[in-house]
Amino acid sequence: MTVSDKAAVAAVEPGIIGKGRWIERWEPENELFWEARGKSIAFRNLVFSIVAEHIGFSVWLLWSIVVVRMYGTFDAATGELVATGANGWALTASQGFTLLAVASGVGAFLRVPYTFAVPVFGGRNWTVISAVLLLIPTLGLAWAVQDPSTPFGVLVAIASTAGFGGGNFASSMSNISFFYPDKEKGWALGLNAAGGNIGVAVAQKLVPLVIGIGALGLSAAGLVYVPLALAAAVLAFLFMDNLREAKADPKPTAASLRHGHTWLMAFLYIGTFGSFIGYSAAFPTLLTVVFERADIALSWGFLGALIGSLSRPYGGKLADRVGGAIITVGAFVVMAIAGITAVVGVQQHSLGLFFVSFMVLFAATGIGNGSTYRMIPSIFGRIQARKGSDTEESRLDFKRQAAGAVGIISAVGAFGGFAIPFIYKIAKEQTGTIVPALQIYVVVFLAMAVITWVFYLRKGAEMRNV
Repeated sequence: MTVSDKAAVAAVEPGIIGKGRWIERWEPENELFWEARGKSIAFRNLVFSIVAEHIGFSVWLLWSIVVVRMYGTFDAATGELVATGANGWALTASQGFTLLAVASGVGAFLRVPYTFAVPVFGGRNWTVISAVLLLIPTLGLAWAVQDPSTPFGVLVAIASTAGFGGGNFASSMSNISFFYPDKEKGWALGLNAAGGNIGVAVAQKLVPLVIGIGALGLSAAGLVYVPLALAAAVLAFLFMDNLREAKADPKPTAASLRHGHTWLMAFLYIGTFGSFIGYSAAFPTLLTVVFERADIALSWGFLGALIGSLSRPYGGKLADRVGGAIITVGAFVVMAIAGITAVVGVQQHSLGLFFVSFMVLFAATGIGNGSTYRMIPSIFGRIQARKGSDTEESRLDFKRQAAGAVGIISAVGAFGGFAIPFIYKIAKEQTGTIVPALQIYVVVFLAMAVITWVFYLRKGAEMRNV
């Protein structure tokens, strides 16, 4: 931006919405502006960001419940097919885990370009585009599941396009982070994320219902989200805004990669969000494969994702009050304990203990999601204070870096959703049980608790109590 451009922007009153719904000046840290105009504009954008992200998450996890209806029943001794699933499908557990992992993995990968899309296109503009892209996985699923002779490779390719819904999260969170002042970011980002995350639970509850209505069968799972995706695009077009300060070159995002804390937080986010999305995708399948209770999976499998989604904003709110690091450590410890009791549930074949353990685990992942996300802007605020200058330009640069880091961290963290189904798949194939997978997760959670304490809670740590 040239000197004359900066002068022109400075002459514009903050919060004025111009052509193409671009806001040239945005000053959320200015309390007078925030209370008079900024808060209402930010909340309006938050609401419709949640709507679009909610539909995106729903589409991302559609296969998590569809595959439950596609599993065949096989004789434990001979491996021969005993009965087919809906529409004549006879997927194996390994095939189901593969479809879940591919959808999660592509969604994780797409979070990187989706993060860069906000600076390039503008938050409102990209929300419209990303919502329209959801037509590809929804219509693709509706077509593919009609014929059980469809090659498995085609199913994998179509399941991969569900990753478009996973990418929405990164761009949405990056965009909303610009709208709110630092003191309210934890709650706002927590609400935005929870509204999206809860799409997993809604899809897992809604899809079994729509499949049973009419003659469309499994195809209804994809078709029901076609009008919803279009509605999200229209609402974003009509009611959201682009922020000029968020429309910068991608250099701040690239600059955020130079900070070691970006990568450390990405690793920790694998344990929180990666666990949430991986377990959300796999939980209905676990109930079906381990306990042979497809009825429970279809009726109550959504509950874990719902609890994890609703607990997320409270993780952010607690982090706003006492610091994100201590909440994150506590979340990892609870996740480890819940993982241990889940192992006992499998070993004793106790569906009740297993189910309750996972509900606690889901709640802890949600709280951890909120607290880790609140740590990110705090970390970059401290980096700016130590390495930046006391100028508005320096503060804005690090604010953009933090927004870019949000997208990168969310992308890396989401790969946990790719790894978890595959680890379950390998454990089941090699040992006949998912217990080794659960034991691995417990060790990882405890290691992440220690790492969080060392870098963000220990006395003398550079980023203590962020």
